[in-house]
Amino acid sequence: MGRPKKQEARREALIDAAGRAITARGLASLRIKDIAAEAGVSAGSVLYYYPELDELVLEVHRGAVERYLTGRLARTDGVRDPVARLREAVETGLPDRGDDATHALLYELHSRADRSAGHAALMASLFARETALYVTILEVGAATGDFTLAAPAVDLARTIVALEDGYGLHIVSRNKELTPSAARALVLGYARLATGCARL
Repeated sequence: MGRPKKQEARREALIDAAGRAITARGLASLRIKDIAAEAGVSAGSVLYYYPELDELVLEVHRGAVERYLTGRLARTDGVRDPVARLREAVETGLPDRGDDATHALLYELHSRADRSAGHAALMASLFARETALYVTILEVGAATGDFTLAAPAVDLARTIVALEDGYGLHIVSRNKELTPSAARALVLGYARLATGCARL
């Protein structure tokens, strides 16, 4: 009974270590020995649990998506006012700084989507679930009279997520022309136009 739990804990430790190694080195130069060094184990130990590096990288991607979404939902679900909830959603959808490890890791992993069905599915799932978050907020706001939607909620939601993705990439790429606060103001500016809500 104890062995499966121990093995699962070791797998989780390797996934975490691989995520840190990817953030530090990037996917292109990632090696098994980098993950082993980050985890404090031998390369053989990494290969024992993950004989294929691609399998481990996919697990890193899966875990990163789930942690990111869980964090967003934890911060937005308890906010009852649709306007405050939309503001909080935008706050959680953009990196706070250029060295934001979570966003940097997701962008790095998303780069595999054009060559891997598994990574493409995770990227699409993240987009769909973030869109659903905004659709709910927009529809509730429309129902309460706080928002007057300029287009179908799903179209507005997809645009907000796409803006977050685009601006977020510039932030983690250290583009000095776009600060995190400026990016938030731009996304909220679009949301204000899309909802007719001056409170945004």
